[in-house]
Amino acid sequence: MPRFKPKGVLERTAVDDLWKHTLSRIPTLYGRLTYLAALRDSNSGIYRHHGLSTVFGREESGKALRASHEQAFLDWINLPLAEKSADLNGYVAGLDDPSKLVVEHLLTSGIYRTQAPDSARKMEREFFCSDLETLLEIIRNEPPRTGPLPTSLPRE
Repeated sequence: MPRFKPKGVLERTAVDDLWKHTLSRIPTLYGRLTYLAALRDSNSGIYRHHGLSTVFGREESGKALRASHEQAFLDWINLPLAEKSADLNGYVAGLDDPSKLVVEHLLTSGIYRTQAPDSARKMEREFFCSDLETLLEIIRNEPPRTGPLPTSLPRE
């Protein structure tokens, strides 16, 4: 007697599953990028995700993670600087730790330098790091906010 899998499982790819169940729940592009970079083993460069591997196998899940990481990286470097700024601010603000502490750690550790996918060209890596360092420095040097933000600028 043949076995039948639910229709959704037969039609869904590892990339689709990763997006639907994980990446779509991460509210910022930079957050997705950091998440995917963290799934890459620093010794071998192999991507690992237990749940995805269980359903789709190690090879297919690795391909999906690599492709998603590459796409998130390209999406990030192609954003206008103002959108990168908003996205990065959203990422930092959404963390449990104080923003200033996170920004300081990112700048001093340089961990963001490991977030580019292996397929990224040298020029893309340099562009990514340059923009990120600039934005992190801006956040680092912003005066602390007190009270509600103004809803409009005063007229002169």
